[in-house]
Formats: sequence, C-alpha cells, structure tokens
Amino acid sequence: MNDLKVVRIGIVGDFNPANASHAATNEAVKHCAEEAVDARWIGTEEVTEAALADCDGLWIAPASPYRSMEGALMAIRFARENGVPLLGTCGGFQHIILEHARNVLGIADAEHEESNPGAAQLFISRLACSLKGRKMKITVEPESMLARLYGRTTAEEGYYCNFGVNPNFVETLRSSGLRIAASDGEGEIRAVELAGHPFFLGTLFLPQHNSRAGAPHPVIRGFLRSVK
Repeated sequence: MNDLKVVRIGIVGDFNPANASHAATNEAVKHCAEEAVDARWIGTEEVTEAALADCDGLWIAPASPYRSMEGALMAIRFARENGVPLLGTCGGFQHIILEHARNVLGIADAEHEESNPGAAQLFISRLACSLKGRKMKITVEPESMLARLYGRTTAEEGYYCNFGVNPNFVETLRSSGLRIAASDGEGEIRAVELAGHPFFLGTLFLPQHNSRAGAPHPVIRGFLRSVK
C-alpha cells in the first residue's frame, strides 16, 4: 500500500488567534483541501531558507504590518525563484507588489506607506476610500489563471484593508512580468499573477472569508491543487 502523501503548506504571517482572517485562513485550508495537508504558520521573524524549503506551497497571510517585512519578502522571493506555489491575500498581495518592485524591477527603495509613510517610492499607499468590511465586484482578465479558477470573469469578494497599489505605479507594473489579473469597477488593481509560474497569485481581497465547507473558494482550492 502506498503511503498517503501529505502536502506541506507554510502560512507566512504573525498568527493571532483573535484575528478573524487568520482563523478563516486555517478553516479554508481544511475544507478546500482534497488531500492530506499539513499547514503550519511560520512567523515572519522565523522565516529562513530551510523553513521555506520544507514547504510544498506558501501562503502569505493577511494582517500587516508584519513583525518582519524582510521575512515576508524573503518567502515571496523564494517562491517566485524556485517555482513554489504561492498565494498572498490582503497584506500578502501588498508584499508581492513590493517584492516584485524591489527584486524584479530593481527599485530597491520601494516601500509600503503603512510602515514607511515618508518614503519616496510608495508602491503601496493608503486607499482613497477604505475597503475594510466591504464587498465589491471585480472584473477578471479573460485569459488569466484567475479566470480559469473562477470559470468566469466576474466575482464579488470581501476586503479588510486600507492600503493598495499606488496609482502612480500602475503603468510600471503593467509593463512588467507581473500580470494584472483583476480590477474593480474603477480600474483599481485587485489581483496579480505571474505568468509561467506553477501558481503565483496575489489578491487584495480575502477569499478565505468567502469560502465554506461544501462551497470551497476556487482560488484556495486551485492553490492547494497546484501544490505537489
């Protein structure tokens, strides 16, 4: 009899049992998985190459600022460069943008307004209108991986954030290898993905809050299916 394969998911973030998004992340992994999953939280201050190499997939969790931005960015870079399936939600999405700006576009001083409000290169800035607690319609790019996951080009998703992509840098991102996969009614970026990667997706929305036992969210199910 073959041994049961257990896929190992590293959830990179600073776990707080009182955080509803963290609880929803744990529950979503359980009910979206189609095979045995060992999901472990890795604190951002505890990120090492050895810890990352022990994971089959990485989920960059919400609730930033992280205790260690560098830890979160290291995990994202590791997944990008080594073909490790990665999902980033809310704060995870924001730090996918930062990692891409710093390490792909070469903008070493790309920053997040929440942690460094006076920085010159704020790729992530405070939203003109907070999305916290709001549900909004998104339009998904037809040829994107995200569209294949949904099986359609529109969806309604919930947010718990006050920060997003700085409009001043949207064209910079459009011209790079990081594909804009979804936007809202005003054209604001709400999801990005990396073409040619097994699974590399960031969503400003929180699919774990829109996932239930018996109705698993297609983004999370797709992420877990991609993990080998």
